[in-house]
Amino acid sequence: MPDRLTTPLVRDGSGLRAASWDEALDRAATGLRRTIDEHGPDAVAVMSCSKATNEMNYAAQKFVRTVVGTNNIDSCNRT
Repeated sequence: MPDRLTTPLVRDGSGLRAASWDEALDRAATGLRRTIDEHGPDAVAVMSCSKATNEMNYAAQKFVRTVVGTNNIDSCNRT
């Protein structure tokens, strides 16, 4: 797949540029922390997927409940 991204992209000014994984993850964590600080933990929600493993869904709910501090998690398992 020649069009597949192999490196993360971050917004820089008006466009996107290639970045390291560390920079991209730091930006994502900073943005998540800013949202929680400005609007509270209930401003964040997570949707899990029925195609994910039980372990991945468990990790997602543990993250959103313990790290983010909200119970806003749902899945499409019932569809």
